[in-house]
Amino acid sequence: MVSTTIITVLVVYLIILLAIGMWGGRESGSVAGYYVAGKKLPSWVIAFSSNTTGESGWLLLGLTGMGYLVGIHALWIVMGEVLGVTLGWVLVASRFKEYTDRYDCITVPDYLESRFQDSRHLIRLVSVVIILSMVTVYTAAQLTASGKAFSSFLDTSYTTGVLIGAAVILYYTTIGGFKAVAYSDLLQGVLMLLGLIVLPIVGIINAGGWSSLVAQLQAADPNLLEPMGEFGVSVPGVLSALGFIGIGLAFLGAPQLLTRFISARDRGEIVTGGLMAVICIIIFDLGAVFAGMAGRAIFPGLADHETIFPTMSAALFPNIFTGIFLVIVLAAIMSTVDSLLILASSAVVVDVVQKIYNPAITEKRLSLYGKLTTVVIGVCALVMAIGEVRMIFWFVLFAWSGLASAFAPVILCSLFWKRTTRAGAVAGMIGGFLTTITWVLVFKEQFFDLYEMLPGFFAGFGLTIGVSLFTNPPDGAADELEAVRRSITNYED
Repeated sequence: MVSTTIITVLVVYLIILLAIGMWGGRESGSVAGYYVAGKKLPSWVIAFSSNTTGESGWLLLGLTGMGYLVGIHALWIVMGEVLGVTLGWVLVASRFKEYTDRYDCITVPDYLESRFQDSRHLIRLVSVVIILSMVTVYTAAQLTASGKAFSSFLDTSYTTGVLIGAAVILYYTTIGGFKAVAYSDLLQGVLMLLGLIVLPIVGIINAGGWSSLVAQLQAADPNLLEPMGEFGVSVPGVLSALGFIGIGLAFLGAPQLLTRFISARDRGEIVTGGLMAVICIIIFDLGAVFAGMAGRAIFPGLADHETIFPTMSAALFPNIFTGIFLVIVLAAIMSTVDSLLILASSAVVVDVVQKIYNPAITEKRLSLYGKLTTVVIGVCALVMAIGEVRMIFWFVLFAWSGLASAFAPVILCSLFWKRTTRAGAVAGMIGGFLTTITWVLVFKEQFFDLYEMLPGFFAGFGLTIGVSLFTNPPDGAADELEAVRRSITNYED
């Protein structure tokens, strides 16, 4: 029998989200309002929104599950993500904000087309194909996490959990637009932060303290305490560690994260938000790994290691806290799905309908098209999630790496290298994207399961640079890049 206390906590949380959706809807009547909250967001909102979007149900179910499965070896993921977030805010955020403000951009393809003077819209079309394909997969993985969460906490069917999560997310995202997404991300980020402080502490205490936990893990499997895991210091071990570190590369240019920088009120918010984002990601990731390790000692032999977070929550806490932990899992899922839906919707409505086919279309009609597109993409992901349950950790990372490999190398080159050309950008996007997919389908098993982000990322860089060396950069690009650099330097001084 499911506790009415847990149900009550869940219902209150969902009502709050619906209210945020209605509140955010007041600014969703324009394209800029619907997709970037009118570029008015403060630092603390973009910091939490960026991290919660990047982490998702992958953090609470996938990363805790990885801590359960491989122990200390999962700390390489923490290192990669902390480095990625730090470099993203220090190197990318301010320059990207300066460029996008100059171009009055709403989307990442907006920026790329303006930066490379692409009058033929080739970059936009390539971007839309990549975004739609990866966002659908990514969203399906998050809805899979929703199904697992509901079935673990409330003993519902997997399908029922997927449907409930999808219904709530689609409502507040469609009605409220990016403002509702960002502020719900703030709420969800705070909940995730609190949960990932409390759960590992309580878990370690229940395992008898840190020394007892280490002894139990040593007895269960000594590899759980080895930095290189079961492979030791060998080629597979090193490649596994590098792959885990490589997860953080996406923070340098995944489009769903870059949108947060576009939506910031000004560059001052970027500077302030960076510190908060780094502190937040450290607590997020360490909390998830240590919670998973404590769970391995307390609940050995779980059939699905990705259910360790809900298992610990239900077993170690009173019902009201179990309800809160259910809300925290849903918060992680929803904070990513809503952002992905907005990203995909903007790719269709702004980058195709408005910028390519009908520049004269009214703001009101564009906003309506955006909401309809959000629903359609969400339903497609819903069908995929119901049709086949996959392991969240790797399913999310596949979509994460596909987006990052396509966009991050091009974004970095565009911000720091004056010789980057339109042809190089297109080649890098397509090459990074296709390398990621090909690696998973053809090569990954033959190379010790090396994470696809690494070959995809380096292929994107190599093609962007290589093709740019043999083609001409846009007129005035060098002067503009220098002007942006001076503006950033003068501001920081």
